[in-house]
Order: sequence, then structure tokens, then C-alpha cells
Amino acid sequence: MRKNTTYLKLLSAQVISLIGTGISSLTLALLAWELEAENASVVLGTAFALKMIAYVGLAPVFGAIAHKLPRKLFMFALDIIRAGLILCLPFVTQSWQIYVLVFVINACSAGFTPLFQSTLPQILPDRDQYVRALSYSRMAYDLEQIISPLLTAMLLLLIGFRDLFILDACTFVLSGVLIISCTLPAVLAVDHGKGVWNNLKFGIQSYLATPRLRALWIAYLAAAGASAMVIVNTVVYVNQILQGGDRETALAMAVVGFGSMLIALKLPVWLEKRTIRPFMLIGGVSISLALLLGMLTPSWPGFVAVCLLLGIGMSCIQTPAGVLVTRSCKEADAPAFFAAHFSLTHLWWLLTYLLAGWSSAAMGLSLSYLLMGALCTVSLVMVSTLFPRED
Repeated sequence: MRKNTTYLKLLSAQVISLIGTGISSLTLALLAWELEAENASVVLGTAFALKMIAYVGLAPVFGAIAHKLPRKLFMFALDIIRAGLILCLPFVTQSWQIYVLVFVINACSAGFTPLFQSTLPQILPDRDQYVRALSYSRMAYDLEQIISPLLTAMLLLLIGFRDLFILDACTFVLSGVLIISCTLPAVLAVDHGKGVWNNLKFGIQSYLATPRLRALWIAYLAAAGASAMVIVNTVVYVNQILQGGDRETALAMAVVGFGSMLIALKLPVWLEKRTIRPFMLIGGVSISLALLLGMLTPSWPGFVAVCLLLGIGMSCIQTPAGVLVTRSCKEADAPAFFAAHFSLTHLWWLLTYLLAGWSSAAMGLSLSYLLMGALCTVSLVMVSTLFPRED
């Protein structure tokens, strides 16, 4: 893998753009707090729900036509477009402007992500290397959750949070340059019927027809619930309950990433001798416990425990997901399967972002944590029933 320059460039592009995305997610939370204060959770919940609508509606379409697209040029163009749109965020003065920009930016992401995910199996045909690559990819997400908040906290000592959007735009430009410099294999031609709709239908129907993938989909409800509470309500919790500020919000999110990275570092070794099912269940238990603890609105030590457990739980579910999807399809079908996984799982984020934002505003943080904890407990029970014991 170290000698595979194409993979190294793609991994570097992912890491760089993820750091920028993490910074923008944090700065969006701070921007929402500045514009709406007490209603920040509603603004964030609505904005990230629009993000999910873009993902759910467009990712399967891009996955279905992936074999017809000039992959490298298309991913490069999407990076540059996202950079231009992010440069508009520092000038936002009203909530509706956040909604429009978030939707369009993530419409581009909905096209980029399935293409990126379906590229890895082709440039890393060896299964062991691919499993390690998936772990590294997950670690990139987790490192982003640590590095981005810490970097944001340090930069906030020097500049205003609106200026950080400019740094985010630069990361997408650099990501695009790395991608355009790669030599990518040709997309495998495949057509399940006639036209885009049949390709789209094939991916979703085949995904849901696979027992372990159905269980994975349900497990993602818990992961989405945890993620939504972190992204939407951390800024509210830190400011209202803990009387903190911008830097404390960033550090709390870094704790989530630290817990997630602990699992991502160890999971590939553990999976050599164990099946994936127990880790899915451990993830669900960790998330449910964390959210129910959050219902008590503890002080800093308790809230750090909540953040750590949420990170551990999310990583237990999300790290092995790519292995399950790849194991369940032919190489030529990977774009359609990954697009279906991307779109179906992000339905949960659409639901949980709205629940996290609006329940917090309507009922308060304590009942919001209780509601999400109950939802994740239901997910845990269903996964234990649906995931085959002998897979």
C-alpha cells in the first residue's frame, strides 16, 4: 500500500478535505449560535437535514450513472465547486442563506462520495489491503474529529470563526489537485436493465435483500442518532449547561473523535479473529448508554464520558461497514451498492438531525437526549435480531 501512489494521493485528498469539512461543521455551529442563539439547534437541525436530503436524493443517482462519468474530472470539478460555495459562507447574515448553501454544497458531496468509495476496491484488489484501507479511511474521519476541533480552537485565538471558512475552501482546492494528479482505473461498465432508474433500483433492492446489510442499515440509526446529537446540540449543551464558549465546544467534539479513533486503531486486528456482529452490538450499547447519561445533563466530567462513549459507539458501527458492503456484492456492482448504502443510511441522519434540533428547542436538552436514547435502544434490539449469528 505504501508503494501505491494512487491510493496515497486519494487518502491524502480525503484527509485534507475532511479536515476542512470538520472545521466548517464547527464554524457552522458557531455561526448558528451567533445568528439565532437559543434557536441554534433548530437552525443546525434544519441545515443538516437539508444536507441529508441532498445525499439521499442524489447519491443513488450518481451511483447509478457512475460507470458513465469521467470519474477523475468529475471528482475534481465537484471539489472546486464546493470550494467556491464555501467561500460564500463568511458573508452569511440570515439562516435561510445557510440552508441554501448547505444544500448545494452537499449536493456536490452526494456525487463525490460514491465515486470515491467505489474507486478503492479497484486500486486495492487485495482483500487484506482493502480492509486496511477502509480502516485508514475510517481513521481519517476520526482523526478529523480530533484534529479539526483542536485546530479550530487554536485558530479561534487568532482569527474570527467566519475567516475559517476560507481555510476550508483551500482544503477542497488542494484535494482536487491531488485527485487530478492521480491515474485512476477505468470504471467497470455495467448496466442492470435499461437506464439510470433500473441501475438505481438494482442497488437499493439488492442492498436491502441482503440480511447483513439490512442489519447494518438499522445499526446506522444508532450511529446517526449519536452523530446528530454531537453536531447539533454540543454547542447548545456547552453554552447553556456548562457555560462554555467556542473553544470548549471544539474540545468537546475532539473527545468524540478520540473515542472513535481508539476503536478504529484496534478494530482491524480484532476482526482477524472475530466476526463483525458483536462490534455492531457493542456500538449500539455504547451509544444508548451515552445518550441516556446525557439525559441527566451532567457537568464536565460526565459530559466528557458521554462524548467518549458516543465516539466509541459510532466507530464500532461505521468502521466495518465498508467490509460488509464489499463482501456482499461483485466488484462491478460496487458503485451501485455503495450509493445505496450511502443514501439509505443517510435517511437516518435526515430523521435524527430534525429530531435532535427540534426536540431540543421544544422540550429541552434533557428530554432530547432521552428521546434519542430510546430510538437508539430500539435500533440495538432490532440489530441483535436481524444480524445473522452465522454470517
